Amino acid sequence: MNTAVSLPAEQKQRVRTLWISDLHLGTRGCQADKLAAFLKSYECDQLYLVGDIIDGWRLRKGIYWPQAHTNVLRRILTMSKRGTRVVYVTGNHDEFLRRYSTLLLGNIELVDEAVHHCQDGRRLLVIHGDQFDVITRCHRWLAFLGDHAYEFSLVLNRWLNHWRNRFGLGYWSLSGYLKHRVKKAVNFISEFEEALAHECNKRGLEGVVCGHIHHAEIRQVSGIDYLNCGDWVESCTALIEHQDGRIELYRWNEATAAALQPVDDALEGSVV
Repeated sequence: MNTAVSLPAEQKQRVRTLWISDLHLGTRGCQADKLAAFLKSYECDQLYLVGDIIDGWRLRKGIYWPQAHTNVLRRILTMSKRGTRVVYVTGNHDEFLRRYSTLLLGNIELVDEAVHHCQDGRRLLVIHGDQFDVITRCHRWLAFLGDHAYEFSLVLNRWLNHWRNRFGLGYWSLSGYLKHRVKKAVNFISEFEEALAHECNKRGLEGVVCGHIHHAEIRQVSGIDYLNCGDWVESCTALIEHQDGRIELYRWNEATAAALQPVDDALEGSVV
């Protein structure tokens, strides 16, 4: 079930639903060009933005907002204008929007959580997931400290991959390596997944779509379909529901990049 999806080079692929999370627009780590190209290659009935779309934590420290980040927002608005239902689920980094939850702007909904009805009848809780993170809920100072450490690892990551690229080596994630080699981090991910599965069981739902921990995955947890979107800072992943209700995990790669047309900024601006 945990497979990669290839993008068609000839035309846009029509799917039922897309889920993306943890874009962190407003940070240097956001891979906005790849994300804009990915969104431009699909048409969908529903697009879920599963939290941490705009990084309010980082923007409070200083404004970083290149054109590529604006292109992502333009692409989302264009999709909405063309009939896609856009559901923005708030996360901890864009928690400033939670005071406006239940806001409806045309074809765009702002919510703290949602229930998605799959074509095959499954009901999935769609939630960012920070509500089930003990550190984020109970030790906010530690969450901010961890965010600084993560940002530092991303800076090192860019430097390391610059030199890896010079020597013809592929992309490698330092922070991902550290996260999945440290026992406490592995235990944290397991506890996070179990907490979400327990919540779904309690509500009588068949599964959950979330983000937050930047670890894309599709698997069964305590009889619940656990689906994590991943992120667009390192892994560049998304979840795709096809017309028959089948859900697949998409991962960006360089072969995908070669198959996609570059985003035309002028065209993007003209359709919003």
